[in-house]
Amino acid sequence: MNAADHPAAATRSRGGSGAGKAGLGDDTRWDQNDAPQVASIPAPPARPPKPSPPGAVSASPASITSASAARRHVQSLVREHWNSPSAVVPQEAVIDLLLVVSELVTNAIRHGEGLAGFHATVTEEGVRLHVRDNSDVVPADAYGSGEIPPGHPARGYGWPLIIRLSREITIEPSPEGGKTISVLVPLT
Repeated sequence: MNAADHPAAATRSRGGSGAGKAGLGDDTRWDQNDAPQVASIPAPPARPPKPSPPGAVSASPASITSASAARRHVQSLVREHWNSPSAVVPQEAVIDLLLVVSELVTNAIRHGEGLAGFHATVTEEGVRLHVRDNSDVVPADAYGSGEIPPGHPARGYGWPLIIRLSREITIEPSPEGGKTISVLVPLT
């Protein structure tokens, strides 16, 4: 997943389809793609995320330094929020969510000059993610159609999957430098 310079912030709203789940394995497989851990994570962005609706669960722990830590954290938030017989989340939706978390955090570490912040908010619709990195470069594939490329392309599958599985994708410059990528992953 290479990046290209784009001077303006990017905004995209998609109706995620839930496609693209083939080949997903257990959590240990995802750890193979985790980059080396970052030493520390500064406080959340100076510009706070959009306000959450009443009853939403939100967290931004400083202990998120890898994709696997982010997945564990988001999975525990989902379990806490939907921990009743009347509120069940389909396993496929959780798999989609964890895939998006992995892609966003891994991209920040590998292509965004390091993970600078992570914030997850559980809402009635799903989970809103905010991933901040240290690079001003907006990924060229963030403007893509979400089609999975044929064969094994040089750019990879990450952004097409993020686009297909998420809604309300925004990329904004952070006041401290770098950028914040925000997405809503529906669970209902």
